[in-house]
Amino acid sequence: MEKPAIVGGKPAREEYLIFGKPDIGKEEIDGVIKVLKSGWLSTGPKVKELEEEFAKYIGCKHAIALNSCTSALHLSLLCSGVLPGDEVIVPSMTFAATVNVIEHVGAIPVFADIQEDTYNIDPSKITELITKKTKAIIPVHFGGLPCDIDEINSIADEHNLVVIEDAAHAVGAEYKSNKIGSGPNIAAFSFYATKNMTSGEGGMLTTNDDELSEKIRIYSLHGLSKHAWERFSKGGKKTYEVICPGYKYNMQDLNAAIALCQLKKLDLFNSIRAKYAQIYLKEFEEESDFIHLPPGSTNTKKSSWHLFPILLKLEKLSISKEMFITALEKENIGTGVHYHAIHLQPYYQKKYKIRKPLNRTCYVSERTVSLPLQTSMSEDDVYTVIDAVKKILHYYKK
Repeated sequence: MEKPAIVGGKPAREEYLIFGKPDIGKEEIDGVIKVLKSGWLSTGPKVKELEEEFAKYIGCKHAIALNSCTSALHLSLLCSGVLPGDEVIVPSMTFAATVNVIEHVGAIPVFADIQEDTYNIDPSKITELITKKTKAIIPVHFGGLPCDIDEINSIADEHNLVVIEDAAHAVGAEYKSNKIGSGPNIAAFSFYATKNMTSGEGGMLTTNDDELSEKIRIYSLHGLSKHAWERFSKGGKKTYEVICPGYKYNMQDLNAAIALCQLKKLDLFNSIRAKYAQIYLKEFEEESDFIHLPPGSTNTKKSSWHLFPILLKLEKLSISKEMFITALEKENIGTGVHYHAIHLQPYYQKKYKIRKPLNRTCYVSERTVSLPLQTSMSEDDVYTVIDAVKKILHYYKK
């Protein structure tokens, strides 16, 4: 049996494979240089162009470019009228930002368990959590696989709740042949460095609601009146009004220049991710005794394949999740952890003293490891990951 590198074997790779390394080409570099030479670095014509192109791509009326997906989620809650003391139903199987923004508006996160197969919020668990204080639901499209949006919207309509889709993983994903972000709900996207398309840092909010869109725009830039960013352009209105105490959440043209190039490549990027995911699925079929694989796209759901999480069947292995991650590190392969359950984190445990068991969430959180899945990889890189994972699984099988 071949020894893993962690116990003295030869590493699967010579060079370290960074998890989530962005795919940046000459077009992005040239785009940034052009913006630098233009003299307009902050919110300007490139941001406007990106918003128009993104709205066209998604198939929605309004796209608002922001400095992060976190900002988009925060403004979504704030401008949807979620107030201090209101309750927001949210999965614990998500990044901290999804839940932190609920705290930022003074609302109370109520954690729902996830589905066993998709790791998305379980609609059947939502209804039992609704109270008179419930104001909103934030479903997370985990790993890029869409949630059961129709079922969630039906529950929301029945109880007069707002639905805000955390689509940080789901740019380009589709639900019933429609892009995520094109429907009746607000959707928040991330353009962070590891995402399917990046702007370095940045995000986008989509909506089909004219009034809500205008309100979010105002709040996103200090509460200044419409098109205040144009005050430095020739012919732009030099005066402005402060409509509300807003935030500094606007995207800058430097980021937009990168995102515009990435948006043009997005469908290609997603197709490469899907190709690599299929290789993983096929090659790991025979390892079903040791790992559980993520679900692929279905007739109604097209995944953007942002993540490829494997669930370790620890009862069949003589290795912990942490040691498995370290073993892959020694093979020169980076990994991600998606996620450490938020309801178990010190702040939320201490403040809310959460005792309701989220059995599926805890089970998955304790066992999942995300393998590299990005377009900066080659197909050969994919196979080195496969070889390393198999080597470790077989060495540590019980």
